This record gives sequence, C-alpha cells and structure tokens, in this order.
Amino acid sequence: MDFGRLVTAMVTPFDAEGAINWDATGRVVDYLIEEQLSDSIVVSGTTGESPTLTDEEKLDLFKFVVKHAAGRCKIIAGTGNNDTAHSLEMTRQAEQCGVDGILLVVPYYNRPSQEGIFQHFKAIAEATTLPVMLYNVPGRTVVSMNAHTTLRLAQIPNVVATKECASTDQVTQIVTGAPEGFRVYSGDDSAALPMMAVGAYGVVSVTSHIIGQEMKQMIEAFLEGNVIEAARIHGACLPIFKGMFELPHPIPNPVLIKSALSLRGLPVGGVRLPLVAPTEEELASLRALLKT
Repeated sequence: MDFGRLVTAMVTPFDAEGAINWDATGRVVDYLIEEQLSDSIVVSGTTGESPTLTDEEKLDLFKFVVKHAAGRCKIIAGTGNNDTAHSLEMTRQAEQCGVDGILLVVPYYNRPSQEGIFQHFKAIAEATTLPVMLYNVPGRTVVSMNAHTTLRLAQIPNVVATKECASTDQVTQIVTGAPEGFRVYSGDDSAALPMMAVGAYGVVSVTSHIIGQEMKQMIEAFLEGNVIEAARIHGACLPIFKGMFELPHPIPNPVLIKSALSLRGLPVGGVRLPLVAPTEEELASLRALLKT
C-alpha cells in the first residue's frame, strides 16, 4: 500500500450545534485533494478531534469520506486509543467501512512498557488485513516507542509505516534497520525535510491544510535532487510550520487550523470542549501569519 508522500490529518467540520457538518466535510475532502494535493487523508486523528468523537461518529466519518473521495486519494482511519480491545474492535469496523489503512497511536496515559506497546500494536495488526501506520508522539502520550520496538513491529507483514515525532536519530535507526518497503513519515511539519534527508518517506501534516502545494513542491524538489530549492521552500514555510503551533502561545492543532481555513474562505465550524475558540489576540496573530 502506497499512502504517498503528503498525508493530511484532516479536521472534522462541525455545525453551529457541534454536530458533524457533512456538507463542509465533503468540501474539505475536495479541497485537500484538488487544491492542497494530499496523497492520503487521515480521518479521526488528533487534528480531527478524535477524543471527542463517538464511535458512531467516527464510523460514519470513515464511510462518508471513503465514498466522497471515490478513490482520488487513500483514506486512513484513526482507530487507536489506550484500550487495546477497543482499538481492535474499532479497527475491525473501520475495515468494513472501506478505508485503505489505519493509524494507531501509542497508548496514552496508562504508560505501558515497550513490551506492552509491542503487544498492543501486534494484537490489533493481527486482527485486520489493512495496512497499519504506527504513530509515535511522546509529547502527547508521555511514553515514547523506541526504535527497537518499532523495528520488531515492522516485521509484522501489514505494519507498513510509522509516523514519528521523535528525533532524527531515531528516524535514522528505524530507516537503517527496517525491512524493505517499511516507511517512516515525519509527524512534525517542520521536521519533514530534515527527516527525509535521513531516509524518511514523507510527512503526515497539519499545515498541509493551507500550504499543501508548497509542501508537495518541497518534497518533489528534494526527490529530484534539488536540495537547495527544497531548503528554500522549507525556509519559506517555516513561519507557518512554527506559527500554527506557537502564536501567540501554544494552541491545540484543531483550533488554529479550523480558524485558518475559515480565514481562507472555507468555514469548518468551531471545536468541541475542552478545546475552545481562539481569542481575538490569537486571531489577530493568525491573520498576520497568514497575511489575510
């Protein structure tokens, strides 16, 4: 399974009452594929506010996005959480929805050992025929899956990729020891080019909601051997990479991305508690960042 180089972790649009806005969801899918050049879309990831979506909402989203995308890009379902049995059941149901793959995050809050992480992912992967992308994001999960555990999991035939938010050293270890065809994706937009320089395949991105074309150009320049041009594009994108997570202080992904999309003329509604709308100061900083 080839998920491509540029994967976007999609927001979940809501209406004024906080329910999923299906019309807006269709528009976002079209926009990500046609305008921002996403090769794959992650549905119900952290950026999609997965912690506040019900199981039923997630499954409805999987079905809707698969049908609406109609083969124009790959659809990856976020089915992982910190309960192995629940993750396994959601994965089985997602497979029935027609998705192309699943994204499984390292279990959060309960702080499993490396063996616990391995057994968690192994149990889920063996319960599905879908290709699996692991997701290591220690800033959110506290526990980090190390390179050795990742490489053990890479021996499972349908574990085909990992989304890494660890160091380039860890990416290097994984790339060096992984079986042929196993792919590493940067989970940090600003690290995409540095990680590709040590062997990563692509990026699972948030800012590709608004600068997907530029990111695709950066990736293609690097692959063509034009490292100087890739570095130039990376430098031009860096204020967006950093600002979307830092201005005027750290704000959760969905809040700023949804606000940015609305400022760009693609309204996707607000966020669900415990996330809250940006302040006027934050919106002013965002407008300045986007030059709108």
